[in-house]
Amino acid sequence: MEITITTLALLVLTPLLVWRVYSRIKSRMARQRSIVSRHYTGVLAFGAMILVPAAQLLDTPYNLGALLVGAAGGIGYGVWGLKLTRFEDTSEGYYFTPNARLGLVMAMVLVARILYIGVDIYARKGSGVPAERLTDSPLTMLCVGLTAGYFAWYSAGLLRWRRRMRQQIDMA
Repeated sequence: MEITITTLALLVLTPLLVWRVYSRIKSRMARQRSIVSRHYTGVLAFGAMILVPAAQLLDTPYNLGALLVGAAGGIGYGVWGLKLTRFEDTSEGYYFTPNARLGLVMAMVLVARILYIGVDIYARKGSGVPAERLTDSPLTMLCVGLTAGYFAWYSAGLLRWRRRMRQQIDMA
């Protein structure tokens, strides 16, 4: 295999890209203000990450099963993540601090899989072999389900917490 300047640039820039994505995600795993509209967006966006591929996979039960198993695992991690989350009701508003390690692992699973797909597409360049669709790989569907299940459940848990806080205010 001949190493071209493009291949060399990708080899050098890939660790930089991974580090940048990691540091960006890590910065989002700190104490943050609870904004209900963001929690609804999380439920809808990550729920769609499960439902849209599921609708396309009805004729391929193995890949659909991988997506659903991943989603179930992600929900399990979401339950665990909510137990490890620190919730705060302050005079300035509602805040939460997610478990940084768990959130990072869940996000980086999907990032790593997408990076692998990008490398695979680059490796097939010029070979005439068509690239697979994202839904063609059970491993990709497992990663999508895991990540989407975690963040959808986590967002739903934040909404439940905010609803409990509202009920306590109404009762007082």
